[in-house]
Amino acid sequence: MDGMMEIVSKTISDILAELYSSFWYSVVLSVFFMFVYQQYASIKKAIRQWLKWFESDSEFRRMFLLVFYSVMIIFRTLLNRNMWLNPLSNVIGFGLTYVNKDGQRVLNREAIENFLLFIPFMVLVFWRFREKLLGTKVKFLKTLWKSVKVTFIFSFVIEMMQLFLRLGTWQISDLIFNTAGGLIGGLIYFIVYKISCRNQKSTKQQIVI
Repeated sequence: MDGMMEIVSKTISDILAELYSSFWYSVVLSVFFMFVYQQYASIKKAIRQWLKWFESDSEFRRMFLLVFYSVMIIFRTLLNRNMWLNPLSNVIGFGLTYVNKDGQRVLNREAIENFLLFIPFMVLVFWRFREKLLGTKVKFLKTLWKSVKVTFIFSFVIEMMQLFLRLGTWQISDLIFNTAGGLIGGLIYFIVYKISCRNQKSTKQQIVI
């Protein structure tokens, strides 16, 4: 009899433990579902308005792409990282190449990735905030300086968040490669912008003629 009561008690305890493990998740999901259910008309209207803005407003599309890409960078460099006990364990970091455990010199994939990651970032920043950052006249040296400044500040904030949250390691090499990528991105934007302006001027002259 005691054995049967023990089995029943353990079974009930296990069932309650399983229910409790999903209790708060179920509460949050249920509240969210009911919110969507009650606000369905408003949410549907908001989605339609968002699509309308995206279709008709070029500034909205540019801002969306910049935010989207910035979130990708933050996810790659900050959120998708493991906890480190000592984020200052390798402050200098690595160069473009380093010697692995087998004594072979190999390319530093992370450094190349950081460099390439910030090229489109700076292009999107100028694409959205050209007049605020560069003014009405896009000059070569100013474009390069703003590229370095914006990318360095953005990278420095990410590195400090890594240090504060202990996600990844704080490395000077990351700042260097990120900033270098932003510099190349600014250079690419300058070249494309000047070519675009020349094509527009050429088209206007042909129309006048």
